[in-house]
Amino acid sequence: MTDKNEHFSIYIVEDDDAVLKSLCALLSSHGHETIPCTSAEHFLQIFDPDLRACMILDLRLPGISGIQLQNHLNDNGIYLPIVVITAHGDVQVAVKAMRAGAIDFIEKPASQEQLLEAVGMVSGLLFNRQPPIISKKIVASRLDKLTDREREVLDQLLLGKLNKEIANELGVSQRTVEGHRSRIRDKMHARGVADLIRMLG
Repeated sequence: MTDKNEHFSIYIVEDDDAVLKSLCALLSSHGHETIPCTSAEHFLQIFDPDLRACMILDLRLPGISGIQLQNHLNDNGIYLPIVVITAHGDVQVAVKAMRAGAIDFIEKPASQEQLLEAVGMVSGLLFNRQPPIISKKIVASRLDKLTDREREVLDQLLLGKLNKEIANELGVSQRTVEGHRSRIRDKMHARGVADLIRMLG
């Protein structure tokens, strides 16, 4: 739970009613005020620019998509820290969302730990606690530890490719790709693709 002096609201934009209720219940139980929105249009109707807030955004929405909503906010100069949640097959779209300014993405089903960690990161941004910046020198030294094949896999990951696509591209098995991904995470000190994009994006 965040400091009581650091109050902020969380817009949750999700069209699946069961998922929406589950996310609201989880975050409310940790002391966060949630504002459920069943669509991007619903969010735009109730959005209060004076409210200190962030957003948890499903990328696949009826009508205006998550990416379109993100672009709309960017085009109108509205800064709202966004954590995107996405179905397993939409990593490529999530990579686009990160490049458009989302601070993290989480694949469904989102775990409690992932959500709370992402909300903690949001809190740091909203209250000017700068996240630790990893210097380019450190990132370069981590990259140097990767083998040529791991660099190839990393390049594909940054394009949002799935294990199956990477395996086809490189002519190896999916299990081999999974092994490379695990070693890349270890050597780069990354939890997943979102961390890699932040380091190298």
